[in-house]
Amino acid sequence: METKLWIVDNYVDKNEKYPQITQAAQLLKEGEVVAFPTETVYGLGADATCDRAVEKIFKAKGRPSDNPLIVHIAEREQLQALVGQISQKAEVLMDRFWPGPLTLIFKKKEGLSKLVTAGLDTVAVRMPDHPVAHSLIKESGLPIAAPSANTSGKPSPTLADHVKRDLYGKIAGIVDGGETGVGLESTVVDCTESIPVILRPGGITKEQLEETIGEVKIDAALQNEKEAPKSPGMKYTHYAPAASLTLVKGHPSFIQEQINQSKEKGLQVGVLTTEENQSFYQADHIETVGTAAHLETVAAKLYEALRNFDDQNVDVIFGEVFPEVGIGQAIMNRLMKAAGHRIIEE
Repeated sequence: METKLWIVDNYVDKNEKYPQITQAAQLLKEGEVVAFPTETVYGLGADATCDRAVEKIFKAKGRPSDNPLIVHIAEREQLQALVGQISQKAEVLMDRFWPGPLTLIFKKKEGLSKLVTAGLDTVAVRMPDHPVAHSLIKESGLPIAAPSANTSGKPSPTLADHVKRDLYGKIAGIVDGGETGVGLESTVVDCTESIPVILRPGGITKEQLEETIGEVKIDAALQNEKEAPKSPGMKYTHYAPAASLTLVKGHPSFIQEQINQSKEKGLQVGVLTTEENQSFYQADHIETVGTAAHLETVAAKLYEALRNFDDQNVDVIFGEVFPEVGIGQAIMNRLMKAAGHRIIEE
């Protein structure tokens, strides 16, 4: 398949028409799959009402079809056609955080492809805060189902080049809007319960949610991997580089011990660290992800760093751990899944 490429300035005026966006939107109307930037990661979009279009998402990604997808909208008015009752707390969250990296789960109405909801009676919806995403969804006139635009299981894409590497020749088009912002997927909150439940941590933190609506619970599946997750993108192993990743909780000297032991076995070793600690390590490849003092910088660079290890052909990777407060909870959620829950403590 030929994959069309469009470059669009990510500072476009979302109320203006651009030929690249019009062409990409036309492909979506024709039931094709198009990758596009959001403020979290690149999404792989298709018409959420069309089975044939949504099937192409699963085929391109190699994603199991029992994994639900998030529906992306450009205007609040679109929500009425997709969901049933909207709780007062959901209204407050939308007023505060939409557009933005927050996905809300509602009871669904008829009309969506059953592949989008994986047979559930609920649907996950968000309104991205990215001018290119907004313009594309609005121009298409469709609700757009869009998981991350990567091969299933690999780190999510934060650059169009990541999408090209995974999906070129498998999808109809890629809209290149530059680097994404947050770098981690949206927070997913189930609003069908009396007390909303975080099903996936992300760009909006538990603390921010509770400041806005009071008590918020955390899904048991986030704390116990044996529980069956209910959120899009949480059911299977994700975010993993090709090399084996192990997280290490301890002083950098303890991490260096793990590096030395692996090097003695003849292995090529990578380290995932922060700017504060990078000088501590001697390894074959060091990836620096922002600063521990500002965890949002770690979130923004995490997936790119995990992908960079693949280019270095390392055999094993040791990664530092981060405090699970604020966006640190989302960072550690992604790292634990990327590491297959392998962690060594000093």
